[in-house]
Amino acid sequence: MRIFIVHAHHEPTSFNGAMTQLAKAALVAAGHEVIVSDLYAMKFDPVSDRRNFVTVKDSNCLKQQNEEAYASEFQGYVPELQAEMDKLLWCDVLIFQFPIWWLGMPGILKGWVDRIFAVGRAYGGGKYFDKGVFKGKRAMCSITVGGPSAAYSEIGIYGSMESILFPINHGILSFVGFTVIEPFVVYGPSRISSEECADYLDRYRERVLSLETAPTILRIHTSDYEGLILRSAKHTEAEK
Repeated sequence: MRIFIVHAHHEPTSFNGAMTQLAKAALVAAGHEVIVSDLYAMKFDPVSDRRNFVTVKDSNCLKQQNEEAYASEFQGYVPELQAEMDKLLWCDVLIFQFPIWWLGMPGILKGWVDRIFAVGRAYGGGKYFDKGVFKGKRAMCSITVGGPSAAYSEIGIYGSMESILFPINHGILSFVGFTVIEPFVVYGPSRISSEECADYLDRYRERVLSLETAPTILRIHTSDYEGLILRSAKHTEAEK
């Protein structure tokens, strides 16, 4: 397999760093190919604007999706973005490695998504969910959180981890066609013993070595929603 890890933590000695290092070593030892984009080490710019492009569709007004569609048609992305897009096409499995900050992904990773998941490259033209560009590929979030597991439950103060990750698993990864593997979550690595940390790493090794068969979250089938979409469109038209 070909695995692409997008790593989003600023400290190499962090637990996130340990997880990425372990994943790469274990996968390579098992005969897989691995590419890591360490966003902080790369000094990746998360701001999406005209700097994304070497082409210009409309110089008077920046309509992001229009410019992306044009750049996708005419090879108009700057080299640093094109390189990341090429990695997405290359991989069989995408892993996002990051800490949960403010119940979401770090800004540098969200900016990576904003710039790399572009119209014409990651979606567009009816290509989404089970008809998505990356259909047949898998993706997984590997994350750390600051608190104990009880805080991230249905009755916990932050709500369930499923709901926290829904915008990422559903709104990003599943939307562009990935089959989404159940997330690997490490709770409070700075609060637990070294033995517990080692146990997490052992379990993570098992997970990355079973990416082809690891359990996945519920997959959206667009056909289940086509009637609702059509009824909604007719209702909107009737109101005009």
